Order: sequence, then structure tokens, then C-alpha cells
Amino acid sequence: MVNVGIDVSKERLDVAVRPSGDRFDVPNDEKGHAELRKRLSKLKPERIVLEPTGGYEWRVVQVLTLAKLPAIVVNARQVRQFAQATGRLAKTDAIDADVLAHFAEAIQPEIRPVPDAAHRELEALVSRRRQLVEMRSAETKRKQTAPLVVHPSIEAVIEALTHQIDDVDDNLRRTVKSTPAWREAEELNTSVPGVGRILSSTMTALVPELGKLNRKQIALLIGVAPLNNDSGKSERKRSTWGGRAAVRAVLYMATLAAIRFNPTIRAFHDRLIANGKHTLVAIVASMRKLLTILNAIARDRKPWNPQLTPAGAQK
Repeated sequence: MVNVGIDVSKERLDVAVRPSGDRFDVPNDEKGHAELRKRLSKLKPERIVLEPTGGYEWRVVQVLTLAKLPAIVVNARQVRQFAQATGRLAKTDAIDADVLAHFAEAIQPEIRPVPDAAHRELEALVSRRRQLVEMRSAETKRKQTAPLVVHPSIEAVIEALTHQIDDVDDNLRRTVKSTPAWREAEELNTSVPGVGRILSSTMTALVPELGKLNRKQIALLIGVAPLNNDSGKSERKRSTWGGRAAVRAVLYMATLAAIRFNPTIRAFHDRLIANGKHTLVAIVASMRKLLTILNAIARDRKPWNPQLTPAGAQK
């Protein structure tokens, strides 16, 4: 089976093919994309793997997808760890393409549908909002220790960022309302006490798998599943790591609200605290509980019902 790795840069696409070991490169422009499509169509590859490169990869993915070629954008951290595990410590564009092709051949990442233009716009809005909130938070913290002479400047930046966040929120609302499926998802998600439009938009944009996986799989995907860390007779505390940090950050804030206003989440959290669990452990477990509820709602396409939640969320 033929597997292809493409290292994407602003000006060029470096391509590696396994198992033949062939390499070539083309310009990252319309002419280069046409040549790439023509050459790869002849190879009929099993997978074509690319890394995220700040958006430069999406035009390539679109061209390949329209040609019915199996393009996959994979997690860059996984590829780097794979390269280290196989002894590929050096890093150049050609080497990266080789590593991606080898990754495709050895790991065989799952081929998933590529987001369409509308979904990419929603994802961009959600990501932009997160960036603006992080910048505003940084400025707010900076003000706490900054000399008074610079406070007016910091406050002006905070005000400008707040206006930008409001604009993005308005754009998000319009974008969600423009698509019936997204509008339905928001109505279902926000029926859960503690879940607002921001978490709903984040789940729609960044977790297309919601409702398609079981509760353990979705918890692992987001990074709120406790993972074993045992060796021999040594049994260490389980911990959570990996997953989608951007989703986890928004889920955390929504969970804090749910602990106050959602009777099911509040009772679950309070029971863990009463049993002696650490506060952070109880919060992460509550995040997992809330995620499980949202996953069940997306699967069944039924709004929040606290009487049915315990059974439905366990599937």
C-alpha cells in the first residue's frame, strides 16, 4: 500500500512516498497543487498525511479532497513523538515529509471527513475568541503589577479587546443561526443548566465526534479520562493528560457554572467532596460527567432531562 507524507510550508510542498522512497517537491500555489493532484492520483495512495501549519495546509487538503484523495491532518505532537521513537532527531522539510509518510504507513491514522468551508469559518471564530480572551486575561494580570503610569494604556487595550470579543460573539451567534444543524445543536446543548453558547459553539466547531463515540472514548479524546500510570507492583495515582486543551478550557469554566446551577452536576460534585476527593479531582470528574451528558444528548438528539440523565449518560 502506498502512503504519502506532505510537509507544508508557505512557499513549497515537500512530498515523500512509501514504500518506494520517492521524493519530490512542488510550489505551494495553484500550479503546484494541480501537479500534486495529478501525480498523487496516479499513485492511488492509501493515506496522505499532513501536519497543521497555521492554515497553509488547508488549501492543499481541499484540493486533494476534491480529487477524492485520502488527505488527513494529524496531531503534530504525535508525529514528533513518533519521529523521536524511530530515531529521526534531525529536522528538515524533506525529513519531515519522510516522517509523515512513515507515520501514515505504521500508525494508519483514521481517515475522517474534512471540514467544509462553513465549518472552518466557525472553527476560526471560536479560535479567535479564545485568542482574544487570553490576550485580555494577560493584560488584566499585567495591570495588577504594572506602575500606575501605564494603567491608562493597559485599560485602553482591555477595552478594545472586550469590544473585539463582543463582535466575535455576535458573529458566532449569526453563524450558528445560519445553519439548521448547528442551531439545533445549540438548542440541545444549552438546555443543560450551566452550558452556554460559548461551550456549545466550541463543541460544534472543535468536537465533530460528539455523539458518535461512547463516554470513555469522548473523555479520552478531550483529555478528561483518568489514565493509569502503573509499573510492575507500583500503582501510582491515575491522571489526565493529552486531549484537546482548547475544548477543555471552555469545558472547565462551564463545569464551574454547572456545579452551582445544575442539580445533577452539583450533587455529583458534592458527593465526591464528601467522600474526601481533592477539589481539583472533583472538578475534573464533574467535567467528565458534563461531557458525557452532552455526548448522550448529541447522540439521542433529545434535550436535557434530569430524570433521564443518569441512565442516558452512561451509554
